Amino acid sequence: MVEIERKFRVRSLAYREVAVSMQRIVQGFLNTDPERTVRVRIKEGNGYLTIKGKSSENGTTRYEWEREIPLKDAKKLMEICESGSIEKIRYAVPFGGHVFEIDEFQGKNAGLIVAEVELQHEGQAIERPEWLGEEVTGDSRYYNSQLNKQPYKTWKI
Repeated sequence: MVEIERKFRVRSLAYREVAVSMQRIVQGFLNTDPERTVRVRIKEGNGYLTIKGKSSENGTTRYEWEREIPLKDAKKLMEICESGSIEKIRYAVPFGGHVFEIDEFQGKNAGLIVAEVELQHEGQAIERPEWLGEEVTGDSRYYNSQLNKQPYKTWKI
């Protein structure tokens, strides 16, 4: 499957008032090579294994394969992941015909809030809610795999 998405910083917590769901997510990485990322994720008591290919030049498109796996397997795989993990709370917010997924990072990435929106095609227009900030699509610092290596708290802003 091909994933097409844009990514943005978030400038206020106003999205919380209209969120339709909230999930705690913990994830680790078996491989963070830029050509392919292999992620293990646990959310809401379920395990997932995801493989992502290299992003397109503009950062909006890449191959993504994801399968649900037994929770016990996900926990075992987390034990052999690269050092560190990503912890976040994800909010789902419908707006303008799309669903924005807003991640409030915790732990070593606390203070970072990022919104993603999946698209049908790269040129698809989106309506921007007031809480949406600067676009960071294609900025690899915001990839979860890179946040695991270079946490937000270490950035020189």
